[in-house]
Amino acid sequence: MISACLEIIGLGLSVIGTLLVMVACGLPMWKVSAFIEGNIVVAQTIWDGLWMSCVVQSTGQMQCKMHDSFLALTTDLQTARALTVISAVLGVLALMITIAGAQCTNCISKESIKAKVVNVGGVIYIIAGLFVLVPLCWMANNIISEFYNPQVPYSKKREIGAALYIGWAASAMLFFGGAILCFSRPQDEKSSYPLKYVPPPTKSTSVNGDYDKRNYV
Repeated sequence: MISACLEIIGLGLSVIGTLLVMVACGLPMWKVSAFIEGNIVVAQTIWDGLWMSCVVQSTGQMQCKMHDSFLALTTDLQTARALTVISAVLGVLALMITIAGAQCTNCISKESIKAKVVNVGGVIYIIAGLFVLVPLCWMANNIISEFYNPQVPYSKKREIGAALYIGWAASAMLFFGGAILCFSRPQDEKSSYPLKYVPPPTKSTSVNGDYDKRNYV
């Protein structure tokens, strides 16, 4: 019962983390224009994402344009796009593997194999969390470095957007969910061995039919 609850909790966290990865991948708010010093009063806000760039006017109108070429992007954006897509694909793959080995399904009959399958799904979720965490930290480091670089003009400085915070939350859920799945059923393999019943020793009798006196203390 406890292992089933742990599986549900781990799978729920992992599925939410995978959905958040997909949301962070699609949002254009990875880099947001910074409002500092002479750039405080502006008529528009610039968002830079993995797939498009958007300009939000002070009137509320927003115009977005898809990136023309993948090779024209900066290295951090190229890496972030590739790794986040891989992370989302791994999350879907881990979901199918975990469901196949879950206790509530009958895809696999042997319990020891089902436990190993669930553990494999948890490991894949942890790898997916690592794949999305690397570009997030790289992107945040570049944004902070350019922000404090005096050679970069104020109009080109950017701040950390909402997509990065969503991605960090997604990676944390993938890590925790995958870890719970890995340790949800550690004793299944040991309990799969059958228990042998050993009958108690019988009392020996003497030749004349009486019990042997050695049986009494």
